[in-house]
Amino acid sequence: MPHIRFATLDDVALITRHRHQMFADNDFGGPAALNAMDPAFAAWLTRHLAAGTYIGLLLSEHEGSEVLAAGGIYLMDWPPHFLHVEPLRAYLLNFYTAPQARGRGYANAILDAAVKESRRRGASIVTLHASPFGRPIYEKYGFEQSNEMMLKGSAAR
Repeated sequence: MPHIRFATLDDVALITRHRHQMFADNDFGGPAALNAMDPAFAAWLTRHLAAGTYIGLLLSEHEGSEVLAAGGIYLMDWPPHFLHVEPLRAYLLNFYTAPQARGRGYANAILDAAVKESRRRGASIVTLHASPFGRPIYEKYGFEQSNEMMLKGSAAR
């Protein structure tokens, strides 16, 4: 049975590599953009792991063995809304499974652990952005498409 543990500050480099590879595997960004992202993400991750607003979940086949899959929860302060009044939202990110471990149900195990941990910490709303690889897993779990839109920096009039 797989073992899931919480990430510590000692895992920042590993999680940063996973995030880089997750985007590379989906052909997002390109090498220059991903290399530029890595140090900025590592600094962000260090700050949020230390503050307890990022919870990393790391899965290995046995306690102490190589991490084969991972995911993260970013706990965000969120304004109360007519659909949910709780001032907390859990955003799932950095879901990654090593190529040699894909197809074993590890992504499902991390997803289930992340949703349960989000609920345990008081977040009744859990959101994410799905890659083409992840979308079927999230939909099967019960996630639904939302109406989010985005305006990027220089695109404003």
